[in-house]
Amino acid sequence: MEKASNLSSSFLLLGLVEMEGLWYIYCFVCLITYTFIMILSAIIVLVIMTKESLHEPMYVLICNLVINGIFGSSTFFPKLIADLFSSSKMISRGSCLSQAFCVLFFAFFEICTFTIMAYDRYLAVCYPLQYVLIMTIEKTLTFIIASFAFTFTSVLVAILLSARLPLCGSQIKNIFCDNMSFFILSCTDTSINNVYGAAVFMIFLVFTLLVITYSYLRIFVICFKISKHACEKAIHTLVTHLLNFSIFLIGVLFIFIRYRLGNIDLPLGVQILLSATCLVIPPLLNPFIYGIRTKALKIKISHFLQNVIVWNKL
Repeated sequence: MEKASNLSSSFLLLGLVEMEGLWYIYCFVCLITYTFIMILSAIIVLVIMTKESLHEPMYVLICNLVINGIFGSSTFFPKLIADLFSSSKMISRGSCLSQAFCVLFFAFFEICTFTIMAYDRYLAVCYPLQYVLIMTIEKTLTFIIASFAFTFTSVLVAILLSARLPLCGSQIKNIFCDNMSFFILSCTDTSINNVYGAAVFMIFLVFTLLVITYSYLRIFVICFKISKHACEKAIHTLVTHLLNFSIFLIGVLFIFIRYRLGNIDLPLGVQILLSATCLVIPPLLNPFIYGIRTKALKIKISHFLQNVIVWNKL
Protein backbone atom coordinates (compact mmCIF):
# COMPACT_ATOMS: atom_id res chain seq x y z
CA MET A 1 0.00 0.00 0.00
CA GLU A 2 2.79 2.45 0.91
CA LYS A 3 4.57 1.72 -2.35
CA ALA A 4 1.38 2.34 -4.29
CA SER A 5 0.84 5.59 -2.46
CA ASN A 6 4.37 6.71 -3.22
CA LEU A 7 3.73 6.23 -6.94
CA SER A 8 0.39 8.04 -6.83
CA SER A 9 0.16 10.65 -9.56
CA SER A 10 -2.85 12.51 -8.18
CA PHE A 11 -4.29 13.83 -4.91
CA LEU A 12 -7.75 14.03 -3.39
CA LEU A 13 -8.66 17.51 -2.14
CA LEU A 14 -10.76 16.83 0.95
CA GLY A 15 -11.92 20.44 1.06
CA LEU A 16 -13.85 19.87 -2.16
CA VAL A 17 -15.48 16.80 -0.61
CA GLU A 18 -16.54 18.99 2.32
CA MET A 19 -18.10 21.55 -0.05
CA GLU A 20 -19.91 18.98 -2.22
CA GLY A 21 -23.29 19.23 -0.48
CA LEU A 22 -23.70 22.96 -1.16
CA TRP A 23 -21.48 23.16 -4.24
CA TYR A 24 -23.84 25.49 -6.13
CA ILE A 25 -23.75 28.10 -3.35
CA TYR A 26 -19.97 27.93 -3.02
CA CYS A 27 -19.60 28.06 -6.79
CA PHE A 28 -21.80 31.17 -7.02
CA VAL A 29 -20.00 32.95 -4.17
CA CYS A 30 -16.57 32.14 -5.64
CA LEU A 31 -17.64 33.29 -9.11
CA ILE A 32 -18.97 36.61 -7.79
CA THR A 33 -15.89 37.18 -5.61
CA TYR A 34 -13.45 36.39 -8.42
CA THR A 35 -15.39 38.59 -10.86
CA PHE A 36 -15.25 41.51 -8.41
CA ILE A 37 -11.50 41.03 -7.93
CA MET A 38 -10.83 40.93 -11.66
CA ILE A 39 -13.04 43.91 -12.56
CA LEU A 40 -11.89 46.20 -9.72
CA SER A 41 -8.24 45.27 -10.18
CA ALA A 42 -8.42 45.67 -13.96
CA ILE A 43 -9.90 49.17 -13.58
CA ILE A 44 -7.09 50.27 -11.26
CA VAL A 45 -4.37 48.79 -13.49
CA LEU A 46 -5.91 50.34 -16.62
CA VAL A 47 -6.28 53.76 -15.02
CA ILE A 48 -2.71 53.82 -13.71
CA MET A 49 -1.27 52.63 -17.01
CA THR A 50 -3.23 55.08 -19.18
CA LYS A 51 -3.04 58.22 -17.03
CA GLU A 52 0.38 59.83 -17.38
CA SER A 53 -0.08 61.87 -14.19
CA LEU A 54 -0.11 58.57 -12.26
CA HIS A 55 3.20 57.38 -13.65
CA GLU A 56 4.89 57.86 -10.30
CA PRO A 57 6.59 55.31 -8.00
CA MET A 58 3.70 55.11 -5.53
CA TYR A 59 1.11 54.35 -8.21
CA VAL A 60 3.41 51.95 -10.04
CA LEU A 61 3.77 50.03 -6.78
CA ILE A 62 0.00 50.05 -6.22
CA CYS A 63 -0.40 48.70 -9.76
CA ASN A 64 2.18 46.00 -9.01
CA LEU A 65 0.34 45.05 -5.79
CA VAL A 66 -2.99 44.80 -7.60
CA ILE A 67 -1.50 42.74 -10.46
CA ASN A 68 -0.02 40.35 -7.90
CA GLY A 69 -3.49 40.11 -6.34
CA ILE A 70 -4.89 39.15 -9.74
CA PHE A 71 -2.21 36.49 -10.04
CA GLY A 72 -2.78 35.17 -6.51
CA SER A 73 -6.56 34.88 -6.85
CA SER A 74 -6.19 33.36 -10.33
CA THR A 75 -4.08 30.51 -8.93
CA PHE A 76 -6.99 29.63 -6.67
CA PHE A 77 -10.45 30.61 -7.95
CA PRO A 78 -10.66 29.32 -11.58
CA LYS A 79 -9.76 25.74 -10.67
CA LEU A 80 -11.97 25.81 -7.57
CA ILE A 81 -14.96 27.06 -9.57
CA ALA A 82 -14.35 24.48 -12.32
CA ASP A 83 -13.96 21.68 -9.74
CA LEU A 84 -17.17 22.64 -7.93
CA PHE A 85 -19.09 22.84 -11.19
CA SER A 86 -17.77 19.52 -12.52
CA SER A 87 -17.75 17.73 -9.13
CA SER A 88 -14.05 16.99 -9.60
CA LYS A 89 -12.04 16.49 -6.42
CA MET A 90 -8.70 15.31 -7.82
CA ILE A 91 -5.55 17.16 -8.86
CA SER A 92 -2.47 15.72 -10.56
CA ARG A 93 0.91 15.86 -8.84
CA GLY A 94 2.30 18.21 -11.48
CA SER A 95 -0.68 20.57 -11.19
CA CYS A 96 -0.45 20.41 -7.40
CA LEU A 97 3.23 21.42 -7.45
CA SER A 98 2.48 24.22 -9.92
CA GLN A 99 -0.32 25.57 -7.74
CA ALA A 100 1.87 25.35 -4.62
CA PHE A 101 4.56 27.35 -6.46
CA CYS A 102 2.05 30.05 -7.47
CA VAL A 103 0.57 30.34 -3.97
CA LEU A 104 4.01 30.68 -2.37
CA PHE A 105 5.19 33.11 -5.05
CA PHE A 106 2.14 35.31 -4.46
CA ALA A 107 2.79 35.46 -0.71
CA PHE A 108 6.51 36.28 -0.98
CA PHE A 109 6.04 38.86 -3.75
CA GLU A 110 3.20 40.52 -1.84
CA ILE A 111 5.48 41.08 1.17
CA CYS A 112 8.25 42.37 -1.13
CA THR A 113 5.84 44.91 -2.66
CA PHE A 114 4.65 46.14 0.74
CA THR A 115 8.29 46.56 1.77
CA ILE A 116 9.14 48.66 -1.29
CA MET A 117 6.00 50.74 -0.72
CA ALA A 118 7.04 51.42 2.88
CA TYR A 119 10.52 52.51 1.72
CA ASP A 120 8.98 54.72 -0.97
CA ARG A 121 6.74 56.52 1.54
CA TYR A 122 9.68 56.89 3.94
CA LEU A 123 11.67 58.72 1.25
CA ALA A 124 8.67 60.83 0.23
CA VAL A 125 8.00 62.04 3.78
CA CYS A 126 11.51 62.19 5.23
CA TYR A 127 13.33 63.49 2.12
CA PRO A 128 10.67 65.40 0.15
CA LEU A 129 13.12 67.64 -1.72
CA GLN A 130 15.39 64.80 -2.82
CA TYR A 131 12.58 62.27 -3.33
CA VAL A 132 12.19 62.84 -7.07
CA LEU A 133 15.91 62.26 -7.60
CA ILE A 134 16.21 59.28 -5.23
CA MET A 135 13.05 57.31 -6.08
CA THR A 136 12.73 57.38 -9.84
CA ILE A 137 10.52 55.16 -11.98
CA GLU A 138 13.64 53.31 -13.14
CA LYS A 139 14.71 52.63 -9.55
CA THR A 140 11.20 51.50 -8.66
CA LEU A 141 11.15 49.05 -11.57
CA THR A 142 14.61 47.81 -10.53
CA PHE A 143 13.30 47.05 -7.03
CA ILE A 144 10.29 45.22 -8.51
CA ILE A 145 12.42 43.14 -10.90
CA ALA A 146 14.90 42.29 -8.13
CA SER A 147 12.02 41.24 -5.86
CA PHE A 148 10.58 39.11 -8.66
CA ALA A 149 13.93 37.39 -9.27
CA PHE A 150 14.49 36.72 -5.55
CA THR A 151 10.96 35.41 -5.06
CA PHE A 152 11.04 33.21 -8.16
CA THR A 153 14.39 31.65 -7.24
CA SER A 154 13.61 31.09 -3.56
CA VAL A 155 10.19 29.59 -4.23
CA LEU A 156 11.42 27.42 -7.10
CA VAL A 157 14.09 25.83 -4.89
CA ALA A 158 11.49 25.14 -2.18
CA ILE A 159 9.12 23.49 -4.66
CA LEU A 160 11.89 21.41 -6.26
CA LEU A 161 12.85 20.14 -2.81
CA SER A 162 9.23 19.14 -2.23
CA ALA A 163 8.94 17.50 -5.66
CA ARG A 164 11.62 14.96 -4.75
CA LEU A 165 9.77 13.74 -1.64
CA PRO A 166 8.19 10.26 -1.71
CA LEU A 167 4.65 10.47 -0.36
CA CYS A 168 2.71 8.04 1.83
CA GLY A 169 -0.69 9.57 1.25
CA SER A 170 -2.84 11.15 -1.40
CA GLN A 171 -5.34 13.18 0.64
CA ILE A 172 -4.85 16.93 1.13
CA LYS A 173 -6.94 18.67 3.78
CA ASN A 174 -7.56 21.77 1.72
CA ILE A 175 -9.25 23.09 -1.42
CA PHE A 176 -5.91 23.88 -3.07
CA CYS A 177 -2.31 22.69 -2.93
CA ASP A 178 0.38 24.39 -0.88
CA ASN A 179 3.98 23.46 -0.16
CA MET A 180 3.32 22.33 3.41
CA SER A 181 0.93 19.64 2.18
CA PHE A 182 3.90 17.74 0.72
CA PHE A 183 5.68 17.87 4.09
CA ILE A 184 2.64 16.36 5.78
CA LEU A 185 2.26 13.54 3.25
CA SER A 186 5.97 12.73 3.04
CA CYS A 187 7.20 9.23 3.95
CA THR A 188 10.76 10.37 4.62
CA ASP A 189 12.59 12.91 6.71
CA THR A 190 11.89 16.47 5.56
CA SER A 191 14.70 18.13 7.52
CA ILE A 192 16.28 19.68 4.42
CA ASN A 193 12.96 21.15 3.35
CA ASN A 194 12.22 22.42 6.86
CA VAL A 195 15.66 23.97 7.35
CA TYR A 196 15.65 25.64 3.94
CA GLY A 197 12.07 26.87 4.29
CA ALA A 198 12.54 28.15 7.84
CA ALA A 199 15.89 29.84 7.09
CA VAL A 200 14.73 31.60 3.93
CA PHE A 201 11.37 32.62 5.36
CA MET A 202 12.73 33.88 8.70
CA ILE A 203 15.59 35.87 7.12
CA PHE A 204 13.19 37.27 4.53
CA LEU A 205 10.47 38.11 7.06
CA VAL A 206 12.86 39.67 9.59
CA PHE A 207 14.50 41.83 6.92
CA THR A 208 11.22 43.03 5.40
CA LEU A 209 9.60 43.70 8.77
CA LEU A 210 12.65 45.68 9.90
CA VAL A 211 12.49 47.83 6.76
CA ILE A 212 8.74 48.36 7.12
CA THR A 213 8.92 49.10 10.86
CA TYR A 214 11.86 51.49 10.51
CA SER A 215 10.21 53.31 7.59
CA TYR A 216 6.89 53.80 9.36
CA LEU A 217 8.51 54.82 12.66
CA ARG A 218 10.57 57.47 10.88
CA ILE A 219 7.43 58.73 9.14
CA PHE A 220 5.63 58.88 12.48
CA VAL A 221 8.48 60.87 14.06
CA ILE A 222 8.64 63.30 11.13
CA CYS A 223 4.91 63.94 11.44
CA PHE A 224 5.56 65.84 14.69
CA LYS A 225 7.92 68.21 12.89
CA ILE A 226 5.95 69.14 9.77
CA SER A 227 2.81 71.19 9.12
CA LYS A 228 -0.61 69.95 10.13
CA HIS A 229 -1.73 69.45 6.51
CA ALA A 230 1.42 67.54 5.57
CA CYS A 231 1.13 65.48 8.76
CA GLU A 232 -2.47 64.51 8.00
CA LYS A 233 -1.49 63.49 4.46
CA ALA A 234 1.43 61.39 5.75
CA ILE A 235 -0.70 59.72 8.42
CA HIS A 236 -3.41 59.02 5.84
CA THR A 237 -0.87 57.24 3.62
CA LEU A 238 0.64 55.44 6.60
CA VAL A 239 -2.73 54.11 7.76
CA THR A 240 -3.60 52.96 4.23
CA HIS A 241 -0.42 50.89 3.87
CA LEU A 242 -0.59 49.51 7.41
CA LEU A 243 -4.21 48.49 6.92
CA ASN A 244 -3.39 46.54 3.77
CA PHE A 245 -0.28 44.95 5.19
CA SER A 246 -2.08 43.98 8.42
CA ILE A 247 -4.85 42.26 6.45
CA PHE A 248 -2.29 40.24 4.53
CA LEU A 249 -0.29 39.33 7.64
CA ILE A 250 -3.46 38.13 9.35
CA GLY A 251 -4.01 35.78 6.42
CA VAL A 252 -0.43 34.49 6.67
CA LEU A 253 -0.87 34.07 10.44
CA PHE A 254 -4.00 31.99 9.83
CA ILE A 255 -2.01 29.62 7.60
CA PHE A 256 0.73 29.43 10.26
CA ILE A 257 -1.85 28.59 12.94
CA ARG A 258 -3.46 25.94 10.75
CA TYR A 259 -0.27 23.93 10.31
CA ARG A 260 0.99 24.44 13.87
CA LEU A 261 -2.32 23.03 15.15
CA GLY A 262 -2.06 20.00 12.88
CA ASN A 263 -2.50 17.55 15.75
CA ILE A 264 -5.59 19.29 17.08
CA ASP A 265 -8.94 18.11 15.74
CA LEU A 266 -9.98 21.31 13.94
CA PRO A 267 -13.08 21.00 11.73
CA LEU A 268 -12.10 20.77 8.09
CA GLY A 269 -14.27 23.79 7.29
CA VAL A 270 -12.26 25.91 9.74
CA GLN A 271 -8.98 24.69 8.21
CA ILE A 272 -10.25 25.67 4.75
CA LEU A 273 -11.24 29.12 5.99
CA LEU A 274 -7.86 29.70 7.63
CA SER A 275 -5.96 28.64 4.52
CA ALA A 276 -8.02 30.57 1.95
CA THR A 277 -8.02 33.89 3.83
CA CYS A 278 -4.60 34.93 2.52
CA LEU A 279 -5.60 34.29 -1.11
CA VAL A 280 -9.06 35.86 -0.98
CA ILE A 281 -9.14 38.86 1.37
CA PRO A 282 -6.09 40.92 0.23
CA PRO A 283 -6.83 40.69 -3.55
CA LEU A 284 -10.46 41.61 -2.84
CA LEU A 285 -9.84 44.50 -0.43
CA ASN A 286 -6.69 46.07 -1.95
CA PRO A 287 -8.52 47.60 -4.94
CA PHE A 288 -11.27 48.91 -2.63
CA ILE A 289 -8.85 50.41 -0.11
CA TYR A 290 -6.47 52.05 -2.57
CA GLY A 291 -9.28 53.12 -4.89
CA ILE A 292 -11.05 54.91 -2.03
CA ARG A 293 -8.22 56.16 0.21
CA THR A 294 -5.78 57.37 -2.48
CA LYS A 295 -7.25 60.72 -3.53
CA ALA A 296 -5.57 61.18 -6.93
CA LEU A 297 -6.32 57.60 -7.92
CA LYS A 298 -9.90 57.91 -6.69
CA ILE A 299 -10.45 60.98 -8.89
CA LYS A 300 -8.97 59.30 -11.97
CA ILE A 301 -11.07 56.17 -11.43
CA SER A 302 -14.19 58.33 -11.08
CA HIS A 303 -13.41 60.11 -14.36
CA PHE A 304 -12.69 56.78 -16.04
CA LEU A 305 -16.02 55.28 -14.95
CA GLN A 306 -17.88 58.42 -16.03
CA ASN A 307 -16.29 58.19 -19.48
CA VAL A 308 -17.23 54.51 -19.72
CA ILE A 309 -20.84 55.31 -18.81
CA VAL A 310 -21.03 58.14 -21.36
CA TRP A 311 -19.46 55.92 -24.04
CA ASN A 312 -22.00 53.17 -23.37
CA LYS A 313 -24.89 55.63 -23.78
CA LEU A 314 -23.71 56.67 -27.25
